[in-house]
Amino acid sequence: MALNARVEVENVSVWFPLYHGSSRSLKKMVVAAASGRLAHDQQQRVVVRALRDINLHLERGDRLGLVGSNGAGKTTLLRVLAGIYEPAIGRLRVQGSLNALLDPSLGMNMELTGRENILLRGLYNGLPKSALPRLEEDVAEFAGLADFIDLPVRIYSAGMVVRLGFALATAIKPQILLMDEWFLAGDAAFLEKARHRLEAMVRGAEILVLSSHQSDIIRDWCTRVLWLDQGQVVADGPAADVLARYLGSAPEQPAVAALA
Repeated sequence: MALNARVEVENVSVWFPLYHGSSRSLKKMVVAAASGRLAHDQQQRVVVRALRDINLHLERGDRLGLVGSNGAGKTTLLRVLAGIYEPAIGRLRVQGSLNALLDPSLGMNMELTGRENILLRGLYNGLPKSALPRLEEDVAEFAGLADFIDLPVRIYSAGMVVRLGFALATAIKPQILLMDEWFLAGDAAFLEKARHRLEAMVRGAEILVLSSHQSDIIRDWCTRVLWLDQGQVVADGPAADVLARYLGSAPEQPAVAALA
């Protein structure tokens, strides 16, 4: 029997070293210096403190929305929860199956065919071989790739990659669902087709963590909101209360590239 889902984040901080050879790194330094987010690590490298002292406890039934201006640390936190970024300080514990809807091509091998990517995703998620034909049929039908399903993904159009990535990411129902707002973007026809599938996945997850600038989506899907600013928690509480504070503050968007 599967254990109930749980996420524990204890005093987590994430640092990114700055390499000054690119204009992007210099822009990050300007923003970080202005906000007090520059520091030095043990190797005396200049680093940006993308997340600072984050504490979070999630259990079955939690629906958490992440809000904050660009560069606040929302995507960084999602990637920490997904195991993509490792904390420089602190501890992360995740109990339960997890799916991260963070990037259209996340986990795909662009040199393999669509069908091969489907099979690999199924095996990676521990599905028995007997379940793979049903997974393949479901993803292929939803993505609508026709004969392209047996061609390398690298030749797909951007729209085809998004459809395949969405179909793959939503085909296997997890206990913990992490979602960035790119899944809420796209052309109207695609969104209409995808909406019911995505909402069913959200309802079926024991824990949801959703990052979005769309306050109506946060209100509809989340019961709790974590407001991040400059990599730190400003507020954490009931969705209506924290959203009212956040929207009333009218946070400014940085004029240069975001840190997260």
